[in-house]
Formats: sequence, C-alpha cells, structure tokens
Amino acid sequence: MARIAPLTPLRYDLGRLHGDLARVVAPPYDVISPHERAVLAARDPHNVVHLILPEGDGAAKYRRAGELLARWREDGVLARDPEPAFYRLDQTFLPPGLPPGAAAGARPIMRRGFLALVELVPFTERVVLPHERTLSGPKADRLELFRATHANLSPGFMLYRDPQRQLDSALGTADVLAELSTPDGVRHTLAKVSRPDAMRAIVDGVARSTLLIADGHHRYETALGYANEVQAANPAALPLGALGEHRFFMTFLTNGDDPALVVFPTHRHVHSVPGFAFDELVRGASPAFDVVELPRGAPAQELTQRLRAAAAFGPSVVAAAPDGRAVLLTLRGGLDLAVHPTLGKQPLVLRKTDVAVLHAGILEGVLGITEAAQAAKTNLWYPQDAAAALAELRAGKGDVLFLMNATPVADVREVAEAGHVMPQKSTFFYPKVPTGLAIHTLDPSRAVPGEP
Repeated sequence: MARIAPLTPLRYDLGRLHGDLARVVAPPYDVISPHERAVLAARDPHNVVHLILPEGDGAAKYRRAGELLARWREDGVLARDPEPAFYRLDQTFLPPGLPPGAAAGARPIMRRGFLALVELVPFTERVVLPHERTLSGPKADRLELFRATHANLSPGFMLYRDPQRQLDSALGTADVLAELSTPDGVRHTLAKVSRPDAMRAIVDGVARSTLLIADGHHRYETALGYANEVQAANPAALPLGALGEHRFFMTFLTNGDDPALVVFPTHRHVHSVPGFAFDELVRGASPAFDVVELPRGAPAQELTQRLRAAAAFGPSVVAAAPDGRAVLLTLRGGLDLAVHPTLGKQPLVLRKTDVAVLHAGILEGVLGITEAAQAAKTNLWYPQDAAAALAELRAGKGDVLFLMNATPVADVREVAEAGHVMPQKSTFFYPKVPTGLAIHTLDPSRAVPGEP
C-alpha cells in the first residue's frame, strides 16, 4: 500500500532564532493575502514567505526564490538535519468562527500528526487518493517554483487509516524541539521521532493503509510531474534499488479515524450571475428540493443550526439573499435522481454529499454555472467564516450565499475510494499546517533514508 520514509530535511537554525520559530513560518501559500504576505515578510528577513511567494514578475520571481534558498543554506540559516526522523506536530486550537463570547467556554481540540516523506505514485495506482478537482493555474505556478528551488517547501496533508490507534505509542516517543503560536491562535508543538523501532512501527503501520489527500492536491500533482521530469533527465543518478529525494513528497500525515479529527465547511458565495433573481433561484430549485423559509434577517448561527438539523433528512444547504431572506433547501426524498438533467450525471456516491448536490443540482442545474465556470471560479468565492460572509452579502456583496454543512471524513473517503472526486473546496481541514517547519530537498543523487 502506501510507502513512507523519514526525513533528513533542511530546518531553521533555532539558535539563531532564539527559539522563536514563529518568526519564520507561514501559512500555506494559497491562503496568504497580499496584506498577510507583507506582514510575514516584515516579520523576519528569513521568513519562508520569501520562498513560497517570492517577489518579482514572471521567471524572475522563481529565480529569486532559488537564489534565496541557496544563500540561506550557505549562511547557515537553514541546515540539514542528518539524522532520519519523523517530525510530530501537535496543534491545539478552538473551532474557527465561534460567535463572540463563546470562545471562553469552548474546549480546545488537539490534532496530532507527523511530517513524513510519501512516495509519489500516480492516482491510477489507488494508493494516494484525491477527493476533489484541481485547477491548472496553481499547478503551473508551483512547478516553476519546484524547478527553481529544487525543493518541496510546503507539506501536503493526508489521512491514513488507523482505527485501533496502533501508531499512537510510536508517535509518543518524540522529543520536543519547539513550541510556537501563530496569529490564528493555534498552538503548535514540533517534536522529533528518531528511535529506529518507533520509526519502523510508523512505516509498517501506514503501509497497511491508503492515503487520502486532505489538502494539497495541487502540490501533490505538481510534485509528481516534477519527479517524472527529473527522473527522465537523471535515469541512473543512484544505484539500482535506491530512490532519490525527488521521488518523495513531504506530507503531514494524521489519523483519519481519529474521532478528534474535525472538518469545517467551506461556503459558496455566488456573484455576477447575469439576470440573477433570488425568487427565480427558489422556483428553479423547488422541483428537486423541499423549500423551508427561514426567519428574515436571522444571524448566521441560527441559519447554520437549522442547516445542521436538516442533515438528518438528506443533502441540505441554506440559500441567503442580500435583503435578509433565507431558505433551507433539502433534497427531496424518493426523488428519481437518475432522470434529473444535472444530478443524473453524477454517480450515486456523490449524490449523497451536500457539496456535490449543490454544485450539480443548483449551481449548474438552476443558475447555469457550468463545471468549467466552477473550476475557473468565474462566479464563486469560497468563504469559511459564515458570519463574515453573511454580513458581506447583506452589505451588498454578491448575489446569494450558500451556507454548507461540513463534509464528514467518512463521506470524503467513500467518494475517493470509489474513484470519484468532489468539487473544488469541498473540505476545510483546520488548522492549516505551517510552512517552514521543514524543507525537503529534491536532489536525484541523494537517496531517501532506507529501512529504520
């Protein structure tokens, strides 16, 4: 099944940072706004944002990232850890989007995972499983960065299966390296698992599982394309049987069967639909959806509570209008979806998920937003904060806001194992894994560590 290996990564010299790793880490590149990039860049001249979102235009910006990485290595800012290890990461956090005053009484959640190298294999091998569609633009951008830096700067995020929690004891052997807090309020504890018996148990445990991509589809596909490119140019860089670094992808792995693993919803804010009218949307949806009017001007918390209760009756969404109106739309029970003009094109496993039903049944079937337009984000924004998105809608931004329930991890895995993918942004695994904890170089002449 899945093949993983420990890392011998580049890491920041904590002595130079006086233990303050927070100065140089950053969120994943695809969630950093221009303002946030400026704040991160000003925090420290060696913040990893200078590498993952380099300054400049065209090819010059990628070249700059490569030059910076080389200089930081020469100056000792980044140094190779020669001892093979897995890097455990504990993240303690409160659920995002809590209403004012609720945070004080909320119980923190702790998610445990570890950084490892995952062998890059095509999706057709059904070892690494995608669960949502990707876009071409981000892959082209990241490929240029791979080529310029010869490094995997940002980890992916995957889920392995361990319902009996057999890896817990091996992960418990870690030695703490650093603790830090990020501006989102998340507390991170980075620790190193280097005992050979513990590493062997981790390798063997993950080998019994497939790996489900939770986040980082674009990065994985880019890394696979880059690996094939490098392999073609260096067919015999290592002795027979050895695998070069370029054949592996740095990934944060966590137990997909952990009941503490939580997924949050990503909502759909629709805009710029020609001739849009909320009444027409409701009328168009009513043949396939039961429609329940909700209190006008209701706050986001009330709308999402009603939505969560509706999940017991079938795929559901809330559609909110700028004027304060809102309706709960629940797919009608007993409906013959096979004859529906857009839902009928989907396999049964997808028709069971809220997000796929929304995209096919309403975005495409009622509003005429095609799959191509959805992929290009022509008419869609993807907010995570329901209250903030609802406030923006009622202030005149956009046409309609669809509030979503989270997609359960079990449903995500069922879709992926059936060989299908959901629409973009179908899941929101929180918190994000910081970039800058480790950097995996992609030298075809360096072999990854063998059996622990």
